[in-house]
Parts: sequence; C-alpha cells; structure tokens
Amino acid sequence: MAEKAYLAIDMGASSGRHVLGLFDGAKLRLEEVYRFENGPVEVGGRLYWDLLAQWTHVRRGLRTAADKCKQTASVGIDTWGVDFGLLGRGDELLGNPYHYRDARTNGMMERAFEIVPREEIFRHTGLQFMQLNTLYQLLAMKLANSPLLEAAETMLMVPDLFNWLLTGVKCNEMTEASTSQFYNPLSGGWAVELLDKFSLPTRILGRIEQPGTALGPLREAVAAECGLAAAKVVLPGTHDTASAVMAVPAASRPGQQPDWCYVSLGTWALMGVEAPRPLVNDDVLRLNFTNEGGIGGTTRLLKNITGLWIVQECRRAWNSVGENLDWESLNKLAAAAKPLQRFLNPDAADFQSPGDMPAAIAEFCRRTGQAAPESKGDVLRCALESIAMRFRQVFEMCQELNGGRIETIHIVGGGTQNRQLCQAAADACARRVVAGPIEATAIGNLMMQALADGGVSSIAEAREVIRRSFPVEEYIPQNTAAWDEAYERYRSVVV
Repeated sequence: MAEKAYLAIDMGASSGRHVLGLFDGAKLRLEEVYRFENGPVEVGGRLYWDLLAQWTHVRRGLRTAADKCKQTASVGIDTWGVDFGLLGRGDELLGNPYHYRDARTNGMMERAFEIVPREEIFRHTGLQFMQLNTLYQLLAMKLANSPLLEAAETMLMVPDLFNWLLTGVKCNEMTEASTSQFYNPLSGGWAVELLDKFSLPTRILGRIEQPGTALGPLREAVAAECGLAAAKVVLPGTHDTASAVMAVPAASRPGQQPDWCYVSLGTWALMGVEAPRPLVNDDVLRLNFTNEGGIGGTTRLLKNITGLWIVQECRRAWNSVGENLDWESLNKLAAAAKPLQRFLNPDAADFQSPGDMPAAIAEFCRRTGQAAPESKGDVLRCALESIAMRFRQVFEMCQELNGGRIETIHIVGGGTQNRQLCQAAADACARRVVAGPIEATAIGNLMMQALADGGVSSIAEAREVIRRSFPVEEYIPQNTAAWDEAYERYRSVVV
C-alpha cells in the first residue's frame, strides 16, 4: 500500500516535537519536522506554563508538517499529566496553566487528609499520592479563594486544552483524566462524590473520551493557516506515558500473565506493569502504586519515579555559571567516576524543585552520613546509580503486584540514550533490559492514529509493526553481587 502519513505532536516537560509517521502497512518510519524548547516560567514567585508560546509552536509545527505532506491523515497530541487550564464564560481562557512544580501544593496532601482520609481518597481513585496531582492543585486554589476557580466553567487537562484550540471540541481524554486523582478507574467516570466532599466544583468536568476517538477536523482558521485541511484530530493516549507504553515492543502471551514490566524514561521515570483491569486494594495502597488508564482497556499499574530530572538540573546549574557541558560530556564524566560510592533518594523533596542540584546532592550525602561528591563525575554517578537502585525497589513491588516473576524490563523513551543508566538498571535488578524505541511516545501516538484509521487491526498488531520498524538494545546483568551489597547501603539512606 502507499504510505499513509500521521502527525504526532509530542509535548514533554522540557521540549516538544512534531513527528511525521509514514506507514506503508508493514513498517513505520519517522521524520521529525519541528522541535521547540518547553519548560516553566517564573512570574511573581509562581511557576506557569507559557500556553501562548506553546500554541505558537504547535501551529508552526503544523505548517512545517504541511510543507512536508499536505495529505496528512490525522494529528494527535500528547503531553505530561496532572496540569490543566480553566475556561470561563464564553470559553474565555482564565490565565496560564500552573506548572506542577509550583510550590502552592506544598503541604496540600496533609490538608486534604484532614478533610477526607487517605484510604478513602484511594478507594475512590486508585491513584498514588503525589502533591502535584490535580486534586491538590484544585484544593490549593480553593483554600486560597482563587477567583479563577470561582469563574471557571470548564476544566481541560493540558492535552485537552490543545485539542480544544485545534478543533473547538471540549472533552477530557481518559488516560490524561486518570492522572487527576478524581477519576474512578472502576466506574470509568469522574469521582464526583469525592470532589463533593472537598466542596470542589464538579460543574467544570466534561465528558470523558477514549483513545482512538476522532474529534473532527481542525478549526477552519487553523486549517487555513497551517495548510492541513484534510487532517482530522484523533485522540491517542494523550498522557505521554500511555502513548509510550503503547510502543513497548513486547510480544503478547494470550491467556498468560505478562512476564515484562516497563520504564518510560525521561525527566520522569514511570515504572509498572500493563494490567488487564484496575487493582484497587490494600497492597496497591501500601506500595503507593497508581492505576492510570491505558490503551485498549488496559490499566497502567505503575509508580512515578524521579528520572533524569536530577541530571538535567545538574547540567543546567553548571552551565548557568559558564560551563558548556553537553550530554556526551556528562556521560564521560559519570563513566570515569568510581562506582557505588554514595546514594541518594531520587524522590526526596530535596530534589523536586529547580535550584542548585549539585549542592542539594552534596547536602543530602552529608546529612545521611556519606562522603560528599568530590567531582562532577561523582555527582552524576551518584544520581544515575541511585535512580537504578530506585528501579530495583519498584521492580520488586511490580513483581509482588504482578503475581509472577518478571523476566524482562522494557525501557522506552529518550532516556534510553543514557546507556550507563540502562546497564545500571540491568545490574541493579538482575534482569535483562531491552531498551528502545527512543521515540516511544511519538510512536505510540502515531500507531493509535493508525489503529483509529484502520491501518492496523489491534494493539498486538501495532506492537508487531513497532518490533519490525525500530531497533532495540539489550543489556545483560553484570557484577550483581556488588550491586546486591550496595543495595543494602542504598536502603539504609533512603528510609
């Protein structure tokens, strides 16, 4: 068959890109046509997303894609989770969306538990507890008597906001809604009863749509400006992890328990198993795992881990004072440092906000009775090996919840380019690691569009296309005895 073109707009927390997917029925090939920087903007002590700049980049990317292929069949957008925009009367946009690292949610989980017990929140939502979740963002606005919340008539999660800008259609895509901590995975609808207990407005919630839904054509003005009159907008898994898991090149085992888990690795690392149904029980609550919506009726039973954010912030801090360190330079520094010397807890509050990350790492080491890093390589090696040790902790939890031995860890996403971390994950977990594809989120987005278009008939067939189309790299565990000994030291400093 002739190649069919689909366009993925894959917007991450640090960058965004427009990727054309050209599918001939057997293989998918990618062409990145546009890329832009993304990140928080500080205004008056608050952190926001620059929505208007993002929208400008979205439209520029559409124009560039049209220059390459005016007959693009569809467009799909995915972003990070939990953040949202508010529309008021007449669909007036009420300010820029807040960034999930904004400090207004500090202490907000504890305030929430004073109103509704932790166990009851989990019973309604099955979601892990993180202060950045949408529930606590809304509660912070309510407790601050935010005029925006009072004026709001519609809440749209970030990808839903862009879909509205593209099409004029207002809806909430399921995988993104499931990151809010007021979506009920058992009923498949909003946890309205829970929001009522917090006296939070439920009038702002819209209808929930599934991945694969065609929203319709681009707005006339957008189509005319960008030159993609033939394209319709299709919902992929709009939460980027949902699209990334769609692209995991694992073979299905009909009727058998999956023997693999995944890590979607980038700024964050999302580690979990693809479950056939939500699991809302005491074990999931105890382990603070989350039930997020997946593609094809599956559940992403996972835990959020701080990923390469720590390394990214170290690079930013060093370069801000005159260094010029690229990623290859950082990798060389880390590789030259002595292994398994010191550890940190990647998920500690010390490392969650922008700042002097190398100084925060040194202070954490001193506070936990470890020698502070003496060089940039020591800092980087500590960060990477600690992330790998955190993978081991969460891997053990995945096996417990999966009910069977996991043989393979699939790591997908841009973080697979950090080979040192991929090898460290294999060593720490004593399991084979399969790394790739790199552009997993865009690939999963594109293949969901192909599925909606009839280009493939099932998710299993889509994953077969992905296996044929993109190379992977395997890492075999090495020196596991040393990692086992070091794991006990790691555990002693992260309690």
